[in-house]
Parts: sequence; structure tokens; C-alpha cells
Amino acid sequence: MEFLFGTLIWIFFLMMALGPMWQQVKINQKRFHLTRKFEKHRGSRLITLIHRQESFSFLGIPFSRYINIEDSEQVLRAIRLTPPDMPIDIMLHTPGGLVLASEQIARALENHQAKVTAFVPHYAMSGGTMIALAADEIIMDGNAVLGPVDPQIGQYPAVSILEAVRLKGTQKVDDNTLILADMSAKAIAQVGDFITYLLTDNLGEEKAREIADILSSGRWTHDYPINCEFLKKLGLPVSTELPAEIFAIMDLYPQPPQRRPSVQYIPLPYGKEEK
Repeated sequence: MEFLFGTLIWIFFLMMALGPMWQQVKINQKRFHLTRKFEKHRGSRLITLIHRQESFSFLGIPFSRYINIEDSEQVLRAIRLTPPDMPIDIMLHTPGGLVLASEQIARALENHQAKVTAFVPHYAMSGGTMIALAADEIIMDGNAVLGPVDPQIGQYPAVSILEAVRLKGTQKVDDNTLILADMSAKAIAQVGDFITYLLTDNLGEEKAREIADILSSGRWTHDYPINCEFLKKLGLPVSTELPAEIFAIMDLYPQPPQRRPSVQYIPLPYGKEEK
């Protein structure tokens, strides 16, 4: 009897451990099939760059994600596997990440010969915005946002470091702050030049430089949401005709389950007759 009870306990823990893994396998299969369906419909390759917190073990430990070198390696490999005359669709849902990784992805998309379309269902901030600007067209949800691309030096915005030195004067700050100020000036110039490079082919150098200065000069906080209307006023190729399939793909990248949901609703579309 004790042997049977012990065996049941081990089976229970084994199921607890393997259950989430099996669920992840099924989700991955659904992602693959929906992605292939979307690609066949558009005649393109779809690349998803989605950073959510997913539970990878039965302990339910979430891992925060951002654009890193591994992401750039994978995206660049996907682009290399795509024929030059095949359009690329890239789906972005990210808070940003490393400038180096973001620039590598953006440059590779800019160099792709066929049309590149960026889909933004919710938000693509910082490095995500940089990648979106490399596309020939940006298709967003009406409530989705991009963000500024002003560089950050450590935990501070580069423009704020420069402003602190300007207000206090170079004689009243230490050498470390002066070094950070020098790095900040270079970083702002580098990002501005890169955004200008991305936009010049579609908008011309003068307009591209104007937009680059607006987005990289630090006029807003780094998490400032830039909506579709403002992007259109800047002259960027932005549309709000986001395909329903994009939202369906996003549904397959769920946040980890919580004991008490912070948002709850009946997941059905309502018509006018529903009162």
C-alpha cells in the first residue's frame, strides 16, 4: 500500500512537471500553422519578434524579455533564408532592448530587396521603433504606439546627462560625468544618423533628418507613447488596417497565468443587439 501511494505521488509530480511542457508544445504547433497560413495568404515570410513573460516550467517563473543579440542572430538568419524577391512581414511587440541588436535587425530589413512590412498590434518601443522604421510600411492597431529612440547611457537618458553638464558647467562636474556626457553626445549623433539612413530612401534626406531629430533628440521621456496620428503627421508610411490574423497570433503568446486576473471580460464579440 505504501509502495502504491509513493508511486502515485511520483506520477502526480511528473504530470505537474510535464503538463506545462505539453501545453507549450501544442501552442507552438498552433503558432506554426497560423504563421504558415498567414504567409501563404500574403506570399511573404512572417517573422515574429514578441517579448512577453511566459512560464517555461511548472514553477511558473516568468522571464522578462527584450531585444538581444540572440534575437538579432535569429532574425538575420530568417532574412538570409528568404529569397530577395519575397516580401518580409515582421510582427513587433517589444519594449526595446540593445541598440546593437536593434540596428543589426533594422539594417538587414532595410537591405532586403522586396517589400518589408512591420505589424504593431500593441506597442514597439525604443529598439522596436527603430526596427519598424526600417520597413516600407508600418501597419498598426489604431491604439498601438511606437516610442522615442533616444539613447540611454546606463540608467540615464543621454540627453539628460548632457543637460546636467550644461546646467552645472563642466568645471563643477566630475570626470566620470564628463566621460558620460561625451558618450551621450556621440550616442545621440549615431542614432540620429542611423534613423536618417533608414528613412532617406522613402522620404528624402531632409525629411529623414527632421524625423530622426524629433525621435532621437530626447524631447520626450523614453517611454512616451507616439500614436498613429502623430506618426502620419510626420509623413511616415503608417496604416491602421491591421489584419485580424495578427491578433490571433498574439493570442498564442499569453502572459503567465495569475491567481487573480487583473483584466476580465467575456471573450465574445458583441453586436448592436447585445444590450
